[in-house]
Amino acid sequence: MPRTIIGYALRFTGRHQAGLAILSIAVFLLSAAPLELQRRIVNTIVDRGAFETVLWLAMAYGAVALTEQSLKLALNIYRGWVSENSVRTLRIRAGDSARSAGCTTANDAGVEISVILEEVEPVGGFTGISISEPLLQAGILVSVMSYMLYIDAGLTLLALAFFLPQLVFVPLLQLAINRRAQSRIITKRGLSGEIVKTAIAAGNGWSRVEKPINRVFALNMGIYKLKFTMNLLMNVMHHSAVAVALGVGGWQALQGHIEVGTVVAIVGGMGKLNDPWGDLVNWARELSVVEVKYRLYADAIDHLSRLRPDAAGQAD
Repeated sequence: MPRTIIGYALRFTGRHQAGLAILSIAVFLLSAAPLELQRRIVNTIVDRGAFETVLWLAMAYGAVALTEQSLKLALNIYRGWVSENSVRTLRIRAGDSARSAGCTTANDAGVEISVILEEVEPVGGFTGISISEPLLQAGILVSVMSYMLYIDAGLTLLALAFFLPQLVFVPLLQLAINRRAQSRIITKRGLSGEIVKTAIAAGNGWSRVEKPINRVFALNMGIYKLKFTMNLLMNVMHHSAVAVALGVGGWQALQGHIEVGTVVAIVGGMGKLNDPWGDLVNWARELSVVEVKYRLYADAIDHLSRLRPDAAGQAD
């Protein structure tokens, strides 16, 4: 098994990752076009330009939007197929390793159940977005920010300054989430083992299961609190940036320093930056969590491989 989840995705789904990358590039290359069309439409209306111009620009906007959304649909369906195929492959591999290992302890059986039924879901699911997601979202960020800087660098930099605090609190909160996620996986594996032991003992000893159940509950609640606190802070930063862009940009437009369409494009750009930035943070958060799960999965496969009778014979 490769040492990292990205290494696994490249080794076993490399051809499909290339296809996903091509679709991602096509999507983010179109990301700034709607902003420019909006700016031209607004400026034409404010300047009382020809209706035919507005009509053609509106039709172009609709065509670009339809093309972009169609590409996103193809990208998401392709991602889903890659993810589900990886989940199926990981489950089959874990099942084959478990059967080859032969008779195991209750704890080993609990690990097998946890790995096959649950732990492969996020690991396999991540392969579909492992490469294409950061490429897509980073591409959108670069495209939109470049366009915004082109039409008005000062107002853009002022609004983007509100993203800087996120570079501090996002990694700190994510680190705390990762620690709880790893503890949850280990606790749930132990819980699976206790359930198997209890079933073997004909239902006796269910009281031992209660403590790890409560531990999983506490860990999950801790993850929820941290994750939604992070989302709250990110949303506050975004809306603060929009407020600044509206206030400062509106004042400049009233003074005649910039066009109304420019203010609309900057505010629209801030809105278009919020989703890819949030998606990029979510991808990084998922990567760090799935990396832990992947290592535990790989370790479990290695452990089951060492339990195989032929492996024991080779060791002798």
